[in-house]
Amino acid sequence: MLNRRLILSAVALGIVVFSGASSEAITKRMFDQKAFEAAQAAGQSILVEVHASWCPVCKRQRPILAKLGTEAKFKRMVSFEIDFDSQKDLVRRFNVHKQSTLIVFKGRKEIARSTGDSNPGSIEQLLTKSL
Repeated sequence: MLNRRLILSAVALGIVVFSGASSEAITKRMFDQKAFEAAQAAGQSILVEVHASWCPVCKRQRPILAKLGTEAKFKRMVSFEIDFDSQKDLVRRFNVHKQSTLIVFKGRKEIARSTGDSNPGSIEQLLTKSL
């Protein structure tokens, strides 16, 4: 029970919690230009997650992304979070019009994006496109 409360609290605070070893989970961090460029230069699979704390779709996406993050096929994927409300410069730069936008890259190339999707299957398909 304590672990469940801890996990739910961490998710509510926007802290990423993955079950399993960190080497088997998506590496997630707040957007950092240098880290993003390094991941692009290395040809990595990248997820950019544009979210808002008040967004109900974003709240439904979080546990889906956390669960997918534990899957071995996504262990080398890097994920960056952009706050829709406080990082407007990045929202514009990535040409995002709504929160709950997920963008996947393979290296420097944007592969696909979705907005408002909270279906586990289609989110998994989106992430898989960048592998």
